[in-house]
Amino acid sequence: MTQSAKPLAVITGASSGIGAAIARSLSNEGHPLLLLARRADRLEALGLPDAMCRAVDVTDTSAVIAAIDEAEAAYGPVDLLVNNAGVMLLGALDAQDTSEWQQMFNVNVLALLGATQAVLSRMKARNLGTIMNVSSIAGKKTFPNHAAYTGSKFAVTGITENLREEVADSGVRVMAIYPGAVETELLSHTSDEKIVEDYESWKNSMGGVLVADDVARAAIFMYVQPQGVNIRDITIAATRQPA
Repeated sequence: MTQSAKPLAVITGASSGIGAAIARSLSNEGHPLLLLARRADRLEALGLPDAMCRAVDVTDTSAVIAAIDEAEAAYGPVDLLVNNAGVMLLGALDAQDTSEWQQMFNVNVLALLGATQAVLSRMKARNLGTIMNVSSIAGKKTFPNHAAYTGSKFAVTGITENLREEVADSGVRVMAIYPGAVETELLSHTSDEKIVEDYESWKNSMGGVLVADDVARAAIFMYVQPQGVNIRDITIAATRQPA
């Protein structure tokens, strides 16, 4: 592998959905990529050039760091980290298995912190870089049966804004995307069939929701602005999504 004219981008949860769509878009722009997810076969199936694919559990920060070190040795410093890995396990708080709370906070919050820490000091030293957190509209408002998930995404909101303020003077950008309902695998993680059925009915009532490429276009728009311009956050949803 050789150095590319475009800088390295790292994407967590890149095997499907929004992560895969952002990976394809960045690849089309000529960026070398480090793609991280549990399913290496799905990463390889994307067939993207100059893409290092590593089967990594994002909650294992040491494994994330090792993969980043390997990618930087091949492609140069990380210019963009997209913290996209996430899990949505919907449930009524009085009935939900508490292990699902732990899983969501481990992936949605702690893994995001770990990946961010892995690149942040190097970005600050270079006075250059972008950290983009893919959150959710549930990081701004509440929804039925979303209490624990919303809590994890509100945490992402607070982390993103707090970190942005801390590192602004270093020239490093920290930004967030808040998608509404998107047609991805995310809903399939929920085990309560009635909640899934109601969610699907809600999506159908809007005549359809976003697709992953809609979110990817917003992500690329945010990233390609000059380094001195930080689009701090974008909320994107289907026009007919009322909440």
